[in-house]
Amino acid sequence: MKNHPELAEQFNTDEARVNWHDETLWWVRTKRDRMSHALPEWEQLRESASQIKNNVLSNLSDYLIQFESNAKANGIIVHWAADANEHNAIVLSLLRQQGATQMVKSKSMLTEECHLNEYLEQNNIDVVDSDLGERVVQLAKEPPSHIVLPCIHKKKEEIGELFHEHLGTPKGNADPQFLTHAARLHLREKFLTRKVALTGVNFAIADTGEFVVCTNEGNADMGAHLADVHIASMGIEKIIPQRKHLGVFLRILARSATGQPVTTYSSHFKKPREGKAIHIILVDNGRSIHLGRPDFRNALKCIRCGACMNTCPVYRRSGGHSYHTAIAGPIGSILAPNLDMKKYADLPFASTLCGSCSNVCPVKIDIHDQLFKWRQVIVKEGYATSGKKVGMKVMNSVLSHPSLYRTSGKIGRWIMNHFPSVVNNKLNPWFRQREMPEPPKESFREWYQKNKKR
Repeated sequence: MKNHPELAEQFNTDEARVNWHDETLWWVRTKRDRMSHALPEWEQLRESASQIKNNVLSNLSDYLIQFESNAKANGIIVHWAADANEHNAIVLSLLRQQGATQMVKSKSMLTEECHLNEYLEQNNIDVVDSDLGERVVQLAKEPPSHIVLPCIHKKKEEIGELFHEHLGTPKGNADPQFLTHAARLHLREKFLTRKVALTGVNFAIADTGEFVVCTNEGNADMGAHLADVHIASMGIEKIIPQRKHLGVFLRILARSATGQPVTTYSSHFKKPREGKAIHIILVDNGRSIHLGRPDFRNALKCIRCGACMNTCPVYRRSGGHSYHTAIAGPIGSILAPNLDMKKYADLPFASTLCGSCSNVCPVKIDIHDQLFKWRQVIVKEGYATSGKKVGMKVMNSVLSHPSLYRTSGKIGRWIMNHFPSVVNNKLNPWFRQREMPEPPKESFREWYQKNKKR
């Protein structure tokens, strides 16, 4: 399997797309800034959200039991899944109980994490993603590249070609309004004919036993209300203690994600309507292990807004697929190694550690600190590449001996001045993506020794 540098290099072969991808995501980031700066209490909201989530993580088992008890009292059927396999098996069993071979599904990053679509297709279940972006990548047979903007890597012309091939729209028509209308007509039939619908869960409220799903398209509502059976897939960390806490999270979620005051639809599901059923699957899939890692447990506070992706200079210029995991970007790079440290050992290194991700995180996850700590764990556990290991040992030797450090600096400056081709070549991975800086005439130490008495 290719790693992040290789996949990023592949994405960067199309320079125009990279520039467009970068600029589009930065535009979303600036919208987020305008919205957050318009609220004098923004930092107070972030702090409140962070503290609520800290409380949840410290009392997670109690809140989950409370939620289960109240949800059952409301008539919701609660299932527990230890991992992705159990989650997928439960969904399949519920479909078979209904005699259903088709399902309509709204956006759920948990089901992407569990590879639910592939599992159901292997078991002859036809799954249709009803979120517009998710439907686009499904038709393209690709995973989403962003947790909020699943097809942000695709241009409208490419979507037009996909719709022409799969939905029969006129060839060459790439008008977004026309394509959206075509998707609406295509999906309406799915909503009306499918007996089972699956949604994700944004927030589950412990003291009421209800859960909330946030969308901008209303597709989760269409699926859930028209189907006989509503299945909700939820990571166990999505719990919040009380309904009043929603006031904090709903104000920061959409502002952080897309720069809008609130999501268009924030739908509460508390009890099934007469003759209908609601099932909720509470999924662990490594979250308990993550909770037990003191340096990394705060990553479970994530509300999946995508703000860290929109601001990350590496994500914006490498694309979501370069992360080869369900959740890309900085947050994915600290969640994925918990699932499989060997497979995702490259991801914590896909960062400049600039700290912009931590700066915009609405629940104050220390993302860049965790990226740095994951690097240490990965190297200690022996999962770093041989090149990185050798490089780190060499740097450790140089930085541990002042005289060697000074001598190396002089030699390096002399070579860059007199024989630049020794450094400016394809064997230097730094040079492959960057222009090498002009070497300084002297080191900082030499400059300081000359000027310290002035």
